[in-house]
Amino acid sequence: MNLRSLAQGLSYAGEVAAKRQTYHVFEGRKYFLVMSQSRAKRNAGNFNVVRADAVEYVAARFHRKKKVTSTDVAKASRKPRLVSTSLDALNILYVLVATGRAEIDKKFKKERQLFFNVTG
Repeated sequence: MNLRSLAQGLSYAGEVAAKRQTYHVFEGRKYFLVMSQSRAKRNAGNFNVVRADAVEYVAARFHRKKKVTSTDVAKASRKPRLVSTSLDALNILYVLVATGRAEIDKKFKKERQLFFNVTG
């Protein structure tokens, strides 16, 4: 993966307020970047690269499903090249929230895991 081409033409897709962190999502041609600021270091942060085709795959596979967790997505995936871990799945779900295709289910605030309702 070429970082220069990855960062070219990025547009802001939205943000996701999760339980402990806010994630900012940027959209490119073939990838999304899910970024967060470090809580420990003020001028540092993390980013994860999410393939656009992985987002489309999960959106189609979980269309209109409620109470979806990242573990559910990782286990149900039949395409490990798109979704191989729960962290991959979580970042894909963050992209879906940021782009308005899913929401975090607020009914489960006290649960340890995040639950998502996927709309499309």
